[in-house]
Amino acid sequence: MKAVILAGGYGTRISEESQFKPKPMIEIGEQPVLWHIMKGYSTYGINDFIICAGYKQHVIKEWFADYFLHTSDITFDFEQDNKIIVHDKHTEKWKVTVVDTGLNTMTGGRVKRIQKYVGGEPFYLTYGDAVSNVNISKLTVFHRSHGKCVTLTSVSLAQQKGILDIDKDNTITSFREKDNEDGAIVNGGFMVCNPGIFDYLHDDTTILEQDPMRKLAANGELKSFYHEGFWQCMDTKREKDKLESLWASGKAPWKTWED
Repeated sequence: MKAVILAGGYGTRISEESQFKPKPMIEIGEQPVLWHIMKGYSTYGINDFIICAGYKQHVIKEWFADYFLHTSDITFDFEQDNKIIVHDKHTEKWKVTVVDTGLNTMTGGRVKRIQKYVGGEPFYLTYGDAVSNVNISKLTVFHRSHGKCVTLTSVSLAQQKGILDIDKDNTITSFREKDNEDGAIVNGGFMVCNPGIFDYLHDDTTILEQDPMRKLAANGELKSFYHEGFWQCMDTKREKDKLESLWASGKAPWKTWED
């Protein structure tokens, strides 16, 4: 199965860095978030990727084209016709197809545009700005067990503030810190889709998270795989700094691969 990664948006909420590069190319520990996501899939033997690019898509293409330059020691020998020698070559088992799915195309439209690269097989689908230690093998088994069109990984999004109980005359009767039970259950990405999903996607204006998902749910074709482990998106500078700190600690929860 191939893994499709949405990587074409503007990333306006983290414009400090996305003005220079696509959000999935913002680095955590000197590697793009996109790399972290792909390494996670690769842990489970998923090495065939389709990147739905758009905004500054050339940055993604150039990064993969120069992968050895980013990950290995290089000698540039100008006296021997600009010969390039790669030392201790670091490579992956990946096959990566980067598709320009349009600058202003919506998420569903981006997926629709890569249909010919997926073919008639089920595929993984996720966002290029969130990392997790979700067990892809268990997710796959669950998806195959129910036979529905789409499985999405659901996660608990904890509230960001302390919790107040307030009575009718505006008196605060209790105050407590947030806990996981206060969180809403949200779509964490890391989906598995059958080819039937393309019947719900129409053109570049289709937003995956709106009409397609509502119709899938109404038709009983959308299942939830609840993930209790680590999940974190990177919408803001604050969230990027949190991920950077976790990586620097050497205990990044989403790091499921060996060095």
